[in-house]
Amino acid sequence: MAVNKIIGWFLLILGVAIISYTLYYSFGVFTNRISIPEIFTVNQEEERELTGTKQDLQEQAEEIIREQLKEIIPADFLLQLFNLISWSLLSGILIFGGSQIANLGIKLIKN
Repeated sequence: MAVNKIIGWFLLILGVAIISYTLYYSFGVFTNRISIPEIFTVNQEEERELTGTKQDLQEQAEEIIREQLKEIIPADFLLQLFNLISWSLLSGILIFGGSQIANLGIKLIKN
């Protein structure tokens, strides 16, 4: 019985620590004190290929469209948006997992 309570307290503290750390890190990301984890990045080779000389009319038209799209929606904005969405999903999963761990610890403490 005493072992179950010790394990329960450990799991409760672990779950609360996971939730607290995730919330602290998320607060830092949203207040711009901590940079967003970079999950999505632009490949530098693709950037070099796009700046090379184009010979075909279709490739030139595609290049013009890409340049116009870059003026409307910058590539950095989309990368930051995707990274922010992925961090939000990951933090949601971590908070859910931490709450499940803490809930298991509470059940062990009660028994």
